[in-house]
Amino acid sequence: MATAGTARRFFLPGCEDNAGHNNAQHSPDMNGTATTAPFRSDLRTISLIGFAHGTSHFFHLLLPPLFPWLMPEFGLSFTQAGAMMTVFFVVSGVGQALSGFVVDRVGPRRVLLAGIACFVLAGLLLSLANGYAMLLAVGALAGLGNCVFHPADFTVLNRKVSHARLGHAFSVHGLSGNIGWAIAPVFLTGIAAAAGWRAAALGAAALGALAWLVVWLGRDATQMEAADAKVSPGGTATTFGFLGAGAVWMCFLFFLLVTTAFGALQNYATPLMQNVYGLPVAAAAATLSFFLLGGAAGIAVGGVLVSRGAAHDRLIAASLSAAALVAVLIASGVLPAWSVSMAMGVMGFFGGIAGPSRDLLVRQAATARFGQQAFGRVYGFVYSGLDTGLAVSPLVFGPLMDAGRFGTVLAGVALLQALAILTALNVGRQSRSTQAA
Repeated sequence: MATAGTARRFFLPGCEDNAGHNNAQHSPDMNGTATTAPFRSDLRTISLIGFAHGTSHFFHLLLPPLFPWLMPEFGLSFTQAGAMMTVFFVVSGVGQALSGFVVDRVGPRRVLLAGIACFVLAGLLLSLANGYAMLLAVGALAGLGNCVFHPADFTVLNRKVSHARLGHAFSVHGLSGNIGWAIAPVFLTGIAAAAGWRAAALGAAALGALAWLVVWLGRDATQMEAADAKVSPGGTATTFGFLGAGAVWMCFLFFLLVTTAFGALQNYATPLMQNVYGLPVAAAAATLSFFLLGGAAGIAVGGVLVSRGAAHDRLIAASLSAAALVAVLIASGVLPAWSVSMAMGVMGFFGGIAGPSRDLLVRQAATARFGQQAFGRVYGFVYSGLDTGLAVSPLVFGPLMDAGRFGTVLAGVALLQALAILTALNVGRQSRSTQAA
């Protein structure tokens, strides 16, 4: 066992590093714990980052709600339509891993503004699309915009929000993302039905421009120095040293599995419920909204639970187990049609509970080892697993949809959620072992 003089130290975001630097809003007290920043300052930062994150999730769904218009317009199959989202998430995944380094070097504010500008351009390009190649370009440009958000958002939250409020901050972050997802189908399909899909694309571009202006005006909430180039004791002096941490890779795998499952529902919920339960288009589309709203409610509950000290890995395991069981029930086709929306909402709720815990699990298991100078790159790499899963999902489930194997798609969702449980428990075990060393 290490003595007091040689014990390995782990630094919380904002605590003093070995060079004597502090985050001004998190000065450590005598015991080395972070003091609480003013509530108004934390609220401003949490609100602005939440709004920005909601915008990114809105643009996740720039294309899928318009598939009923785009597919007949350009003669696309389910696999071709899904490939547009694969392009989006491949670009976003690669870009996210790389943008973390940019965030660490130049700070998150500039990177956020550049990402939102790409969203605006994607909406404008979609309004002018005249072929499948341009639709793929829209997916790529929107993916480039999306890639900046997790490394930039979590760098801001970890460095500017009081440690005592981080659970609530991560809950709001996840909740705002679900709200963005929930708004997008209503916003885009409503405009498309009234004025055509090109008008819907212009509406999305206008929303992106508004978000850019809000972030630009909110300088105080996002402006900070680039991360310190020095490392914390117990960390690593190499730029890519974080890749040697097993917990980092397990977190990446967790996100890969969870979002591959989620992508099946995000892209294909409407045709799935039409074919498995014979629902009309409007009712089938509503099941996705119930799923997303249930997820938002679950995230809010999950934030409260982790703030009260619930073990992150065990909470994730319990909530995803419940979500997987509901997915199996839906896949069986035995539910009465009127209850499917409620079942989807329940599945979303249990999946949402895991959200704040997963964000804190990443921080606990990996980021704290390397100090605040590595927030961007660690979060960027780990959360690129989200994009990788969403990129892979259409390739896995699109052919099953084209083959009419709708029940298999839902069963696959349950299997992936079950596998994700094992990775979360593994990360928690590694983290506790490291902290006890």
